[in-house]
Amino acid sequence: MREFWQQAACGEQLYLQGLGTRDYLEQARQRYQLEPYIEQFADFAAWRGKRVLEIGVGLGADHQAFALAGAHLSGIDLTERAVGLTRHRLGLFGLQSELSVGDAENLAFGDGEFDLVYSWGVIHHTPNTPRAVEEIRRVLRPGGTARVMIYHKWSLVGYMLWARYALARLRPWMTLTEVYANYLESPGTKAYSVPVAKRMFARFSTVRTQVVLTHGDLLESAAGQRHRGTLLSIARQVWPRAVLRRLAPGQGLFLLIEAVK
Repeated sequence: MREFWQQAACGEQLYLQGLGTRDYLEQARQRYQLEPYIEQFADFAAWRGKRVLEIGVGLGADHQAFALAGAHLSGIDLTERAVGLTRHRLGLFGLQSELSVGDAENLAFGDGEFDLVYSWGVIHHTPNTPRAVEEIRRVLRPGGTARVMIYHKWSLVGYMLWARYALARLRPWMTLTEVYANYLESPGTKAYSVPVAKRMFARFSTVRTQVVLTHGDLLESAAGQRHRGTLLSIARQVWPRAVLRRLAPGQGLFLLIEAVK
């Protein structure tokens, strides 16, 4: 998994054209245009003066937004590449964060240090996701908030991957769990149903969930780092987006979780 993301941070090959200020600003523009729900979910401005930890900084767009909002910020990522890209990004804009390479399952922070732990599309990659959830809970202060996105099992993306890699290859017995682990992103990637996700966060005092129909489910964007091809290009032209928005709003890939300690 580390080797996969060390080759390119999430979205780097698709959305980051260079390492200048304009390149980072354009990457952020595209990110929030494709995933407008991030800004509402993160609520960057609400964390001014608060201690915030981001797990999985990636290219650093959300990290920059927290820094601009005035959060007292820390961030980790599994790879030196992502930490380096984010550190460079913040330096270009004169922003500060305590950035380091780290493991979500073994956070190098004390108990109760943070008001918010934020993680967008990260902990479903770590081998022991429940352990990462418990670490998030540990480093939050009482009353602190976790805002985490993990992949949702019953998604249009999952069904498309199953059709391509299981059904089309005459292996209809392959489960969605196997498909996500082998064909979505890094090896071992997982996706969770809402009930299972709620059980992982059961030690928090309150847990709220929301499933989001994404640009991936609606084929509105370039494919991820592993998926491109003629069939996908054709599918984008005929995909019934309006019908899917109306009839399958709960079949999105992103499962947003807000949990209070």
